[in-house]
Amino acid sequence: MANVGGGSHIGGDGLRKRGGREASDKNKSHTEKDDREIDSMRSYEMSGPMKLEKGTYWLTRIVILRYLGFIYCVAFLVALNQNRSLLGINGLLPAHKYLNKIGTSYGGINLETFMAAPTLLWLFDYEKYLDNLLDCIAYGGLALSGFLIINGGANWIVMLTLWVLYHSLVNVGQRWYSFGWESQLLETGFLATFLCPILTMSAVPRGTPTSSIVIYGFRWFIFRIMLGAGLIKIRGDQCWRDLTCMNYHYETQPVPNPMSYYMHQSPEVFHKFETLSNHFIELIAPFMLFMPRPFRMIGGGLQILFQVVLIISGNLSFLNWLTILPSLACFDDASIAWMFSGQQGSVFHKVWKIQHDEKDGKSPDLNVGNYIRRVFNISLGVLIAYLSIPVVQNLLSSRQAMNTSFDPFRLVNTYGAFGSVTKERTEVIFQGTDSLSPYDNKAKWEEYEFKCKPGRITRWPCLISPYHYRLDWLMWFAAFQSYQHNPWLFHLGVKLLANDGNITSLIEHNPFEGRDPPRFIRAEHYRYRFTKIGSNDASEGHWWKRTHIGNYMPPISLETAADVMRKLDYDIPKKTRRKRKSI
Repeated sequence: MANVGGGSHIGGDGLRKRGGREASDKNKSHTEKDDREIDSMRSYEMSGPMKLEKGTYWLTRIVILRYLGFIYCVAFLVALNQNRSLLGINGLLPAHKYLNKIGTSYGGINLETFMAAPTLLWLFDYEKYLDNLLDCIAYGGLALSGFLIINGGANWIVMLTLWVLYHSLVNVGQRWYSFGWESQLLETGFLATFLCPILTMSAVPRGTPTSSIVIYGFRWFIFRIMLGAGLIKIRGDQCWRDLTCMNYHYETQPVPNPMSYYMHQSPEVFHKFETLSNHFIELIAPFMLFMPRPFRMIGGGLQILFQVVLIISGNLSFLNWLTILPSLACFDDASIAWMFSGQQGSVFHKVWKIQHDEKDGKSPDLNVGNYIRRVFNISLGVLIAYLSIPVVQNLLSSRQAMNTSFDPFRLVNTYGAFGSVTKERTEVIFQGTDSLSPYDNKAKWEEYEFKCKPGRITRWPCLISPYHYRLDWLMWFAAFQSYQHNPWLFHLGVKLLANDGNITSLIEHNPFEGRDPPRFIRAEHYRYRFTKIGSNDASEGHWWKRTHIGNYMPPISLETAADVMRKLDYDIPKKTRRKRKSI
């Protein structure tokens, strides 16, 4: 027994010694491996600066995600600053009333109701907490988009949360969110989700290379955007065919900027060149996106340059900034490596290491997760192809529709802009008076000034892109319609009658601030034209000259507007009088 016990004891010591030797050998082999890698890296560095191979998209993914984070950040910032006034409980188009109408038409909250307006607001008591819910969505979006900008990487959870949050705003946004760039941001956000790993949030997730199907999806995306915009122009306004549209565009676009003023003054031959260039970029250059690498990069560069020119020449919200994003998929790691630092431990260095390992046959073995992801990516490609069928049919149709969605989640949409160009600029100018009678010739009418749209002729055109003032934008549309077609416009006038602080926060200048509200509000219709450079008007500091067309909306008071407000199902605000100090 003693011998057995002694044998066991001696055997245990032997095992421990042998285990120690194995651990030492293992550590030694790791050290040798690390030394070999360092020596290999040094030899590469000594032979010249580290260069990335063509055909991979690790860095491209980082650029796309950070850039998308920036766009999301702007969109949620606009929402935070304006949604209470536009969609809140006391907003111009209250979202809770809109949701109630949808719920009533579908017999309560059910799947059909949700599909008619997919939004998280259905899950909460939106009639009671609407303003807070709108703010929470905006703050949540800002936080996640900020993380995306800083980290340069994300996972499905972060990306889908951003997508759902913005969907929740767009689908209750009504007229305020009725523009093509809202669907474009949702489609971009959905597609970008599948650039990312499912869970890890590393900017360079070694086990999850950038999906080539998503990269091609982005190229297909920018192809559809540009070709749709080009076709809608050729099929639309005659001025696109006779090359005169740019004679009017800078002056009549929704919200001009200072460069619009100067570009409008260009010679007509330059405007014709601009129109021809537009047709080339939108109708011919998109086909370069599917050509070999050199042509694809030129095509992508042309699209980005075109969007930069549009950004410089007008305030078109974040539309042009967003349209740059899918063009980034035309550039691989080798072409954008100059944007990144090559220091040890940087993302550039990590990508170089991955490429170097693959070149030496050291790429990680494929596991079940990799195969599942491949199957999913192929399924995503099939889904995009299937949802593109009505989009392609629309592009080929002589009755092409622009900025249209064919599914409730806006996964694949059709786009287009400026199919027709207005030849004259008209503006709706709100005015208020505290006179006893609005028809008294001695009544003093004072003008409201909006944040960005033209008003006072000496005020220089604003420069706000990529930020967006939704009220100013819709005022441009209202100018060539009637107030009867825009009930929110009547509601705006009533809110101004009450000096409603929720609404006057959207106004640059309220002539009745700090005073009693006006007794009457009216809207007048004016024609605006840019002054000529070097003219007397311009030398006096006038950017615009305007001509009165006539009355747009007749004078209203809180008393006379009450019946209309009830018919429109709007709450009648109470007039707030300024408290006078007792003497």
